[in-house]
Amino acid sequence: MEQVIIFGGAVVMGLALLAWSSDRFVDGASGVAAFLGISPLVIGLTIVAFSTSAPEMIVSAIAAWEGNNGIAIGNAVGSNIANMTLVLGVSVLLVQLTVGPQTLHRETPLLLLAMLFALGILAWDDVLSRLDGLLLMTAMILVIGFTVYKAQQQSGNIDKIVSEQQEDVQHPQAKVSCQLIWWLISGLVVLLASAKLLVWGAVGIAEVFGVSDLVIGLTIVAVGTSLPELAASVSAIKKGEHDMAVGNVIGSSLFNILAVLGIVGIVGPNPFNHAVVVRDYPLMIGLVIIFYLLTRRVPRYQSFTMPRWIGGVLLLVFFVYQAVVLFN
Repeated sequence: MEQVIIFGGAVVMGLALLAWSSDRFVDGASGVAAFLGISPLVIGLTIVAFSTSAPEMIVSAIAAWEGNNGIAIGNAVGSNIANMTLVLGVSVLLVQLTVGPQTLHRETPLLLLAMLFALGILAWDDVLSRLDGLLLMTAMILVIGFTVYKAQQQSGNIDKIVSEQQEDVQHPQAKVSCQLIWWLISGLVVLLASAKLLVWGAVGIAEVFGVSDLVIGLTIVAVGTSLPELAASVSAIKKGEHDMAVGNVIGSSLFNILAVLGIVGIVGPNPFNHAVVVRDYPLMIGLVIIFYLLTRRVPRYQSFTMPRWIGGVLLLVFFVYQAVVLFN
């Protein structure tokens, strides 16, 4: 019992510090990037997009480095399942989300292609090698480049728009405050330390209860590291930014499947549990396919409004999946 309390406390503390430090790190990085003269568009599509996936990246990297590939890969796949069920489900229950045509006809197919590409890599030999990781990271860089290119094509004022959205973290190029540097350094240090604490606690819980680290990665760790996405989507809904709420889910899922798995392969290339390919990955990709087919009937330049009952179904899928993984 004492061990459970210690390891459980480590997981809770790790998640809390992870949430705080990822915010501070991204704020600092955005401010320093602006000071260096980097385009607000590039900041918005890279650093800010990275922000909600930072917990998954750091946690999975440390887990892979320590040889816990179950937690590393389970966290990436489980976070995507949580994004598509818990985060999207809660968002749709709060309000009937109206999703714009760009999300429906460009970003969702892009996510689907990325998942199919990653599935081919994972299902090939049940080993996430360093070459696999490099291929996934290359794909992530290409996606970012494509997104930046398309955004620049669509609007010459997009820099101004992104800049206004990030005015709370950007500062004039003429100076960079000590506070920004402090956020950058302290955020990174605490981010690494909290991820280490979370992985240690998660492995400890797995050992105490005799479950695999994959199960812990798919459940406790994945849900915990998905909380920033949930907070970001709820915040977007409160501001009336429906498309941003859904875009956050899709963008984060894209980062998870390419960047997080890519980092895992590069940092700690190892075999992984085949259950990921036959049980968890099909559910993850199936959710995206259903969402895509559901919205496919919408004309190319029209939005799609998601009824609240979809949110209820998604939450039901989330709880059933968690139960199956934990008690199977």
